[in-house]
Amino acid sequence: MADRDTRLRSAPLRIASGQGFWGDDLEAPVRQVRGGPIDYLVMDYLAEVTMSIMQKQRARDPNAGYARDFVPLMERIFPDIVEKGIRIVTNAGGVNPEGCAQALLGAGRAAGVAGKARVGRVEGDDILERLPKLISEGHALANMETGAPLSDIVDKVQSANVYIGAAPIVEALDKGADVIVTGRSTDTALTYGPMIHEFGWSLDDHDRIAAGVVAGHINECGAQSSGGNCLIDWWTMPDMTEVGFPIVEAHPDGSFVVTKHGGTGGRVNRATVTEQIVYEMGDPTDYITPDVVADFTTIHLDEQGGDRVRVHGVKGGPRTDFLKVSIAYSDGWKATGNLTYSWPDAAQKARAAGVLLRERLDRLGLEFDAVRTELVGWDSTHGHLAGEPPADLPEVQLRIGVRGKNRAHVERFTREIAPLVLTGPPSVTGFAGGRPRVQEIMAYWPALIRREAVEPFLSVSVTDV
Repeated sequence: MADRDTRLRSAPLRIASGQGFWGDDLEAPVRQVRGGPIDYLVMDYLAEVTMSIMQKQRARDPNAGYARDFVPLMERIFPDIVEKGIRIVTNAGGVNPEGCAQALLGAGRAAGVAGKARVGRVEGDDILERLPKLISEGHALANMETGAPLSDIVDKVQSANVYIGAAPIVEALDKGADVIVTGRSTDTALTYGPMIHEFGWSLDDHDRIAAGVVAGHINECGAQSSGGNCLIDWWTMPDMTEVGFPIVEAHPDGSFVVTKHGGTGGRVNRATVTEQIVYEMGDPTDYITPDVVADFTTIHLDEQGGDRVRVHGVKGGPRTDFLKVSIAYSDGWKATGNLTYSWPDAAQKARAAGVLLRERLDRLGLEFDAVRTELVGWDSTHGHLAGEPPADLPEVQLRIGVRGKNRAHVERFTREIAPLVLTGPPSVTGFAGGRPRVQEIMAYWPALIRREAVEPFLSVSVTDV
């Protein structure tokens, strides 16, 4: 790709964000496609826990394992994107990009665009089946936080996906794909992949790629950069019922403007963009992606008014020799129950009930890795920093949870909460929902792997609808 000719496309290239996570506003992509001119719609569906959920779904049904709500969404907007020439890039493929692509082909035919669109899929990020061989070849896949080798828990692993970069997305675009479905593509590559394709950037052009990473970072969480979840003046945000999702207007030199469609709710200004930039940032000088290391301290923001913020000056350095792997493994069982206590002495009653329950669990000989008690409405967010609750607190919810390796012990815990209604402190309610549900714990294991163990296994295919 380093030798590709620079394209002569005139700026700006409008790349719109349509989803910030699996379960985000289902109408946002429709508003983006129909609300004004865009060239690309990018949708980020994946988080660390999402991969394990999808892997479990696929274990039950070989055709599952992707973001299923993406398919009916595409059936709605397929005619729009074909008519307007909008291309879509998404990691909705989860752990089954092939299944997602096949369902997408059916959606396209149902929408009446057969012969008018092409679907691309990127595979190879899922290394779950390859783990034993990789470990035998010397890839320790050590936990980045503890240093422990993956071999310690490999028999418990539920999912293992490598964060891949923009190269296969660019390849799919070069092959004429109108809709591209990937697995665990890094969130930012969904945005800067189209920039590389349209502007003909080389992957060795670290500053421009780093600028694309910043654009992707701003786009990846949807409305979080256009007024949603915003700390500054959140109460003044206009018309959040139909908040406008961000749009990046990109230029060949790497600079871009963050904006949104006119007439939509929310706000784009220096504050909203800055809050998204610092979200999950880590070391600002060393924001590592598969294709480049971006220096976020070089970002310059110029507020232009009218829901427009110009971003420029971003610097970057060479990519690392490693790719990050997101691994999820089974680590026991958990359950959480709730009871609500009312005035007078609401907090005191809830605390007394929590102590009483713990004593009963001990007498039953139940063993747990952890037992946690919180007072929702007082200390569940800030813990001990909340201090002592006031005596006139009108109500508080006791939330108590356990986790452990013995499912039977966790199951017994769920049967010990209801008795508190008649055998504990007074003025209690809130148990109408029944016993808590026992859930399997999916623990996160971050690791690194040399890129040469992954990239040769990546594949790109494009199919006509």
